[in-house]
This record gives sequence, C-alpha cells and structure tokens, in this order.
Amino acid sequence: MKLNDIPEYELETMNYDDIAYIILNEGKCKMKINELFKKVCDALKLSENVFEEKIADFFELLTTDKRFIMLEDGYWDLREHHNPKVVIDDEEDEETIINETNEEDDEELIEEDDEDDIFYDAEADDDLPDDDLEDLVVIDVDDEEANS
Repeated sequence: MKLNDIPEYELETMNYDDIAYIILNEGKCKMKINELFKKVCDALKLSENVFEEKIADFFELLTTDKRFIMLEDGYWDLREHHNPKVVIDDEEDEETIINETNEEDDEELIEEDDEDDIFYDAEADDDLPDDDLEDLVVIDVDDEEANS
C-alpha cells in the first residue's frame, strides 16, 4: 500500500506509527526520526507547532512498537528489513582450573558442606529401625472391590 493511494479521510484515522510504517516500507531506507515524523506530519497536513509538540510522543511510540528498530547514529527503520546476527561459538572458551589441596583442606570442605545442608540430616537416618516396613502389605483397590 502506498501513502499517496490512501484517501485523506482514512489517513486522518490512522496512528502515527502506522503511517511511519508505510513511509519506511515504501522508501526501503532508514531515516532520522525528525525526517520521518516530518513526512508523517506532511501526510496529515499538520502544522510546524504540532510537529514540535508531538515529536517526543512519536519517539516514544516508535521505541515501544516492535515493528521499528533504532539503528546507529539515530536512524530508524523497519525491523523486518534487518536480520539479526547470530554468532555460534563452537569452541569452548572455558578453562578447567584444577586446585591442588591437601587432605586437611578436603576434610574442612566436607565439614562446611555438611553444615550448609539443612535439609539432610545423616544422624536422623541412623535412628530408624531397619524393620519398620517388614509388616507392610500393599492392597490393590481393584482386587479388594472384586473380593467384596
């Protein structure tokens, strides 16, 4: 759809960002925000005062609309005109660091780990008798209903 083909009454009902989308799509080139909003204002036949009053709102509108992307040096364009660069690094950049420790340091680390683990108490398991579950019987509900 071209901007010139849209009737004036229909343009007046359109949002600024929709008109900017048409302008950028037609031109297939990036534009500074001042140029772009000036073209929007010209299409709507708005005065210079309106341009000056609404430029900040137009900037906010473009930054929140996902169809637009801000490029280097303050240029704006349609996101669909730009492909994102995807860099896949196959090499492992991480290095494995091996720390040499003596046995005393290892014992201290183990003791610290036990203190930090508040959800597991090794002593509590030792207090349980081994034969708590030997009298347990599992009954299948279907079998019990059939016997009733």
